[in-house]
Amino acid sequence: MVQAYIDQGEPVSSLWLAGRGFGVSSATLRNVMARLEDLGFVRQPHTSAGRVPTDLGYRSYVDDLLSERRTSRPTPEVEARLRGAVSVEDLMNHLCHEVSRASHQVGFAIAPSADATQLERLDFVALEAGRVLVVVVGAGGHVSHKVITPSDEFTHTELTQVANYLNSEFKGRTLLDVRQAVLERLREERTLYDVLVARALRLADSSFSGLDSEPTLFVQGASLLLDDVGQEEQEVTIEALRTLLRMIEEKSRLVQLLDDYMSADGLTIVIGTEHNAPDLQPFSLVVARYSDGRTAGAVGVIGPTRMRYSKAIKAVDTLSKTVSRVVNSRT
Repeated sequence: MVQAYIDQGEPVSSLWLAGRGFGVSSATLRNVMARLEDLGFVRQPHTSAGRVPTDLGYRSYVDDLLSERRTSRPTPEVEARLRGAVSVEDLMNHLCHEVSRASHQVGFAIAPSADATQLERLDFVALEAGRVLVVVVGAGGHVSHKVITPSDEFTHTELTQVANYLNSEFKGRTLLDVRQAVLERLREERTLYDVLVARALRLADSSFSGLDSEPTLFVQGASLLLDDVGQEEQEVTIEALRTLLRMIEEKSRLVQLLDDYMSADGLTIVIGTEHNAPDLQPFSLVVARYSDGRTAGAVGVIGPTRMRYSKAIKAVDTLSKTVSRVVNSRT
């Protein structure tokens, strides 16, 4: 019955079910559905209608899907597209596009915060008017850059020397560790350092200030929220979609709400009223972590409770494993 409602978006009647080969009369099926309603698995929108699943009914259906699922691999083309990403941002955009396309839901990917990334290399490029381009290359292809105007002036040779010193001191440590170590060294007696080291630390301090310490959310497929909206759920769904679209625009708010589900390994599926946050209770969420062995992000889909769970579960499960392979191969 749940699958029929997901496919059609209309309440399912006992008469309709009787014509689908159950081998019992519609009266018998009506009694069964009444019993399921008493148990909280289905509800009747109005007296003359058939039944629709409740969140408990969806949960029972999803648990059955999980017990029967098989591990699958993405097509080589999908994995190749992910491996071809040149940066973390590029990879995350590809990832949420792939999961949205495969599930026909809103797809999202969460990249770990920049300060959890291990430093691979730091480069400085002299620009006009005393400005310096700072390029931070992290493990796994994380690349960020910013333009600063340091208090000291540097020649091209000095910038190369500063970069060499900082890379030799801090390569392999997380950017957060690097930032804290720089601050600690700057608080020590300046006489302990030669002039170049002191200037290097000041330049590093400017380079790492304002570093993003929050996970970054990437979202694609918001237009799919209006697809397959059933007649019975149209009014409530449209209002709920407005709420979700606002959260997507305020990405930090959605990241905070999703953070509760980032700690669990494997698939996490949260349906409707199972969400702690009232803002998310009109929706279902399918999410899985990925990891490079040191830091973790997440990939998932979010949509109305009447989502095609089988597609969503397969897409999220498959792509979380794929992106883990991709990021591990880069470390």
